[in-house]
Amino acid sequence: MTTLGAVFRPQLAPERLRAVARTADESGLEELWLWEDCFREGGISTGAAALAWTERVRVGVGLLPVPLRNVAVTAMEAASLHRMFPGRAILGVGHGVQDWMGQVGARVESPVTLLREHLLALRALLGGERVTTEGRYVMLDDVALDWPPQGPVEVLAGATGPRTVRLTGEAADGTILTANTSPDGVRRARRLAEEGRAAAGRTGTPHRVVVYLLAATGEGADERLRAELVAEGVAGEAGLGVAGDAAAVAGAVRRLGEAGADSVVLQPTGDEPDPEGFVRFVAEDVRPLVP
Repeated sequence: MTTLGAVFRPQLAPERLRAVARTADESGLEELWLWEDCFREGGISTGAAALAWTERVRVGVGLLPVPLRNVAVTAMEAASLHRMFPGRAILGVGHGVQDWMGQVGARVESPVTLLREHLLALRALLGGERVTTEGRYVMLDDVALDWPPQGPVEVLAGATGPRTVRLTGEAADGTILTANTSPDGVRRARRLAEEGRAAAGRTGTPHRVVVYLLAATGEGADERLRAELVAEGVAGEAGLGVAGDAAAVAGAVRRLGEAGADSVVLQPTGDEPDPEGFVRFVAEDVRPLVP
């Protein structure tokens, strides 16, 4: 079954999160996702708040940009969330937007190398290992968490280009794909991630693929969707975005699921007029139509 989620977009002020999170919890939404976009809300702070305000919904942060974060701090924060809210936190890391990384003096020469080193160290620390490593960017000397998670946890990674998608199979437990990913793009990403897994000799737990889907419903849905696709520079590309009623949105979700997505996270337009209503629409109207 395809897992269904929705995004609280960081264009909304942080004080709006509580009402949206509670609506997600009460309506039966499976996953509520948050973004750490520069220079808006912090991912861990909003994730912790959303988890504390709710009882059952899983909360994903997709994603935390690794150039901004020492891996030990990422591991400490992730472990705390997993111990305080067992089974409900989902964390993803990634390159971050390179222009933003440059603005804060954190841009690196090889983002792929940094992400690989960060992922390997982060998964080891969250697995309870004591880590010593001296990489190009990640350096740890006899570091172990006092409070690691009490069981295995997923570490996901965001990716767009083929090298990074392959890396997610090699060094992460799942791949997060942007809303600019068509069903054919999901199929390609699934193949690349599996190539990475094979190259690293990884077997066992299946690799999870999460993909965002830009969606609009209600009055002015077509116009809002079209404007956002134009702003993203992807207007006219097949399979991107959906506007309409629950049946139309569910159809787009099913196509992504058939292409290999394990989770589809519906992303409202940046000017969505009713964020709580959008979450309720996903949980109560779309979910029953998605197998």
